[in-house]
Amino acid sequence: MDDEQAIVGSSAQDVRRLVELVAENGLAELSVALNGVTITVKGGVPAAVAAVAVHAAPVHKPVEAHHAPVPKAHSSAVEVRASLEAPMVGVYYRAPSPEDPPFVNVGDTIRVGQVIGLIEAMKVYSEIPAEVSGRVTAIAAESGELVQQGQPLYYLESL
Repeated sequence: MDDEQAIVGSSAQDVRRLVELVAENGLAELSVALNGVTITVKGGVPAAVAAVAVHAAPVHKPVEAHHAPVPKAHSSAVEVRASLEAPMVGVYYRAPSPEDPPFVNVGDTIRVGQVIGLIEAMKVYSEIPAEVSGRVTAIAAESGELVQQGQPLYYLESL
């Protein structure tokens, strides 16, 4: 196992180590990407809040973000969340038609494989399945908006 694999993982210990690296070295931000998962830790002055975002790109196996307790030696809060991203370029729709309710709303709990929206590309509509499970905390793209591949559509917190 190389150093990058030793740091990046889904355990609380891995996230704590990244927070420690930011604090020890006075970094403003540290991002580590491996196997479609990017972990970003933002630091600042000692009393500032450090935010950790886990963005899962479409992968074959589900990647779930885990909440990690803050190390006692540091006085910063840690927030871990995942994003559901557009798998291709096209026009994004939150509902099957304007008269129908959206596939997903803030506060909804979603599961891997659940349809979360549609993307129209070249007059073809493709369903977007969720790649991770969690509770929707924010909607990042509006219905009818042109989205780019990898652009966040929803943000989730782990279950």
